[in-house]
Amino acid sequence: MDKHDTPARPQASDARPVLEGPDIARVLTRIAHEIVERAKGADDVVLLGIPTRGVFLAQRLAAKLEQITDRKIPVGSLDITMYRDDLRMHPPRALARTEIPGDGIDGRLVVLVDDVLFSGRTIRAALDALNDIGRPRAVQLAVLVDRGHRELPIRADYVGKNLPTSLRETVKVQLAEEDGRDTVLLGVKAGQ
Repeated sequence: MDKHDTPARPQASDARPVLEGPDIARVLTRIAHEIVERAKGADDVVLLGIPTRGVFLAQRLAAKLEQITDRKIPVGSLDITMYRDDLRMHPPRALARTEIPGDGIDGRLVVLVDDVLFSGRTIRAALDALNDIGRPRAVQLAVLVDRGHRELPIRADYVGKNLPTSLRETVKVQLAEEDGRDTVLLGVKAGQ
């Protein structure tokens, strides 16, 4: 998820943590084990993170998968900016990088990784972007938080935490690589 999926960000004073660093590490370990179990060893798994925080989560998942399987797991990033259906509704923004592992994605099990699943529109855009890159054997979705409120028929295969929210609430993921700490904050939109 990116800044356009959640209209307002919680301020530190009105947000409460729902996951902290150890919780995030624990759920990523669980997701890694679930991927290995479903993929029967993860031999053809490729992780693609959706910028920004999805990329960091994909890298962390790859490290955990490598510990479990004792093999290198290809990891990359998938920029969805030009595939979004809300481009005309927001100011222009810089493109992120798409980095596909050297062996590509054709015939592989691609696991898209994102921080928060909300409306499903980010994932729809990711599927469109993926379609222009290659033809995976299958595509799965791993998210740190599923907050509900889907607008499209999309669901995650791997969920760190289901967090039922109201539309007036916000969910903000902070990761050490980008924000200096690991936490998931639940807050209320300004003016609510």
